[in-house]
Amino acid sequence: MPKMKTKSGAKKRFKVLGGGGVKRSHAFKRHILTKKTTKTKRQLRGTCMVDPSNMPSVRAMLPYA
Repeated sequence: MPKMKTKSGAKKRFKVLGGGGVKRSHAFKRHILTKKTTKTKRQLRGTCMVDPSNMPSVRAMLPYA
């Protein structure tokens, strides 16, 4: 069997943690920021975890992580 390929977009966007969780950054922070409030932009900083409902699709994109 050939090796399974990792989705190159997923390996740029997700980091797998030691406990098995997957870390991601927030969406809606790249452009069109003038209409967003300062509070909204502040709350989009940093990282968060992938929701358990989305974990099967993320695991399929990162087969060896």
